[in-house]
Amino acid sequence: MVAGLLDALDQVADPRAPRGVRHRLDEVLAIVLIAVVCGAEDCEDIVEFGLGKESWLRTFLELKHGVPSADTFRRILAALDPDALEACVMRWLKGWQGYQRGKHVAVDGKRLRRSFDHASGKAAIHMIGAWATESGISLGQLAVDSKENEITALPGLLKLLDLMGATVSIDAMGCQTAVAGQIIAQGGDYVLALKTNQPTLHEEAKLLLDEGIAKGFDGPHDVHEEVDKGHGRVEIRRVWATGDIAWFTGKHRWPGLRTWAAVECARTTGDHTSVERRYFISSLPPDARAIGAAVRQHWHIENGLHWILDMTFAEDRSRLRTGHSAENLGRLRRLALSLLKRETTNKRGIKSKRLRAGWDEGYLLKLLAT
Repeated sequence: MVAGLLDALDQVADPRAPRGVRHRLDEVLAIVLIAVVCGAEDCEDIVEFGLGKESWLRTFLELKHGVPSADTFRRILAALDPDALEACVMRWLKGWQGYQRGKHVAVDGKRLRRSFDHASGKAAIHMIGAWATESGISLGQLAVDSKENEITALPGLLKLLDLMGATVSIDAMGCQTAVAGQIIAQGGDYVLALKTNQPTLHEEAKLLLDEGIAKGFDGPHDVHEEVDKGHGRVEIRRVWATGDIAWFTGKHRWPGLRTWAAVECARTTGDHTSVERRYFISSLPPDARAIGAAVRQHWHIENGLHWILDMTFAEDRSRLRTGHSAENLGRLRRLALSLLKRETTNKRGIKSKRLRAGWDEGYLLKLLAT
């Protein structure tokens, strides 16, 4: 039942010299991934999981020399080429991820906070990833050595994706003419956040939208409002979208640009109300509901997904730093999370699924099946 996974891992190039190798690379990586699915946080946890489940693991792994040591896991994770691992995993994911054209793809970055190494001068790793928001499944990820370099990595990440018919949302780092052009060229649409990294565009959009909201729009526009109540809080989300951009002299620089939008969130708790208004550009028509949904889904990935990785997978506490170990384990965590999110019969949260996977081998096989 895990043949597809093992076939994919078997394609990863082994960085070790053939002489003296005791443990097959695909088996080592399979143990790491399965242990992480079941709650392992570090290499010592992975060894404990492997020893505790050794008889079960032998039903589909050879384990000629038993379960590797923690040092072996660390050395292999440090030496493995992260891009080679990603390429093989992505080939496997494409066989089951269920990504359908016309869906929403959120692109966002996350820092592996404890991956910095003072001794070697190694900076903390930033992971930039693309996620199918409806399923929470990873569509691809790349590593960069600083948040600023996320901008230069974006084209490479987008190139990995099938964007035909998809709506891609990116925060302000992605508000670049080249990024907009690439998404359009690949058959997708974009919703890009505006901030002061594009000062002229941001200011002109803000002036037009704020005036339109206050006095009424002259051209084609749309408005949508949603109200959420609960836990003593009232949240009102309003979206204004306008297609009145013909006068904008810089529109020719932004391929596919059709809409400017403002998204406002007013939160009231007791006697206190806070209001935040953000601005966006999009190649979508001025449909306030659709643009508001893309913005909200992006926010959910940015906050909910990162929160899960930090709080449930303890990513922020991981101290792996040597070589590529932090990045490789980070990629395997995201694969584990994708496996857990893909399984929908268990209606409880990710923590509950991980516990059950560790206790119930039948359920664990279900998670790993292609």
